[in-house]
Amino acid sequence: MGHGGALPRGGVGSHSGDVDPLRGQLPPRFDAGDPAVREDPYPAYAALREAAPLCRGGPGQWAVTRHADVAALLGDPRLGNRFPDDYHRFSVGDGPASDFLQRILLHQDRPHHARLRRVMSWAFGPRVVSALRPRIGELVDGLLAPACDRGLLEAVDDLAFPLPVMVVCELIGIPSGDRQDVRARAFDLGKAFAARVPEPDRVAADAAVVWMRDYIRALINDRPRRRDDLLSRMLDPGDGASRLTDEEVVDNVVFLFFAGFETTTSMIATGCAALLDHPDQLARLREDRSLVPSAVEEFLRWDAPIQSRLRLVLDPIEVHGRTIRPGRALLLLLGSANHDERVFPGAGHLDVGRSPNPHLAFGGGFHHCLGAALARAEGAVVFERLLTRFGRLEPGGQAARETESPFRTFSKVPIAVQAA
Repeated sequence: MGHGGALPRGGVGSHSGDVDPLRGQLPPRFDAGDPAVREDPYPAYAALREAAPLCRGGPGQWAVTRHADVAALLGDPRLGNRFPDDYHRFSVGDGPASDFLQRILLHQDRPHHARLRRVMSWAFGPRVVSALRPRIGELVDGLLAPACDRGLLEAVDDLAFPLPVMVVCELIGIPSGDRQDVRARAFDLGKAFAARVPEPDRVAADAAVVWMRDYIRALINDRPRRRDDLLSRMLDPGDGASRLTDEEVVDNVVFLFFAGFETTTSMIATGCAALLDHPDQLARLREDRSLVPSAVEEFLRWDAPIQSRLRLVLDPIEVHGRTIRPGRALLLLLGSANHDERVFPGAGHLDVGRSPNPHLAFGGGFHHCLGAALARAEGAVVFERLLTRFGRLEPGGQAARETESPFRTFSKVPIAVQAA
């Protein structure tokens, strides 16, 4: 997705100096912890994009606000994803969660990243995802059935959370009888991915990592090899691919369990909330089902589950006349880029038929989200089935934002439904 590729060596833009040449003052500051920003970041993003393409962030950090710059920087080889060990200790403490974060695909650079990704990408390729679609449909139908009798669907607890967990468990090869226990650890595992994890959440994240590691090790020891699932492929990749160590397998399966459902959960919840808030777009989608795939893309753009990506500067890089030194960090504001009017006319309006839609919700470059195709498939099946099963979809109560997650999502989206 997006316009991947490195920036020209001269950087983006042409302004120079320590102050904004148009305003004669320091660039504005972006504060991700501001309660107003956490509740609704988009007005702040709009002000930042208007003020400057590069804003001040936290200590040693600059934030990039506009689509063209963010898209290019996502694939720039002068930026890395592997941060020093001290960074992870600062973020999440010195326990198992810190060690886990240092080993997973998300925080590796080439060539190690390419080695891990080559082994793990099998499970998310077009062949596997296409073969999964009928099964995804069966799972969605089973989850929607109780709502037909109740007349109420709680979109998060009843659908958005359980569905992706079921799908990724089947991909990895987790037995159905164990899935409730595994699911119970998922929320705590997600806490490890916050930029600064509060002390109580560190304890919970450490405990989740320990439990998941022990579970995956036991699963490896107790299962026959040569099964057609992700875990078997990682243990024996074949095709001349280099084998992973047991520790690499365990931690990256734990990571993929989490990564395989969190973005999809958020996208389904956000999409449901967006349609309830925009009944005209819901009616449009019901009238023309061919718009379902583009609607999924619009939900991802409209309120991206992952609002930013942090990159470590490895080599000096110039962005709009400002040279960023190695060791500094660039915060690439995906949520802001996805609302840039230069690329998305009427960006503040939901448009289920938007085309083109070069959103950056899945990142870009060689760190483009591994599970993007699976998330799109699950989203398309979910919204197609919702429209097919229910002739009525209306607010069933007040939707509630999830405030304890590092991702932008909802904790509750109640929907009043009536069978078609």
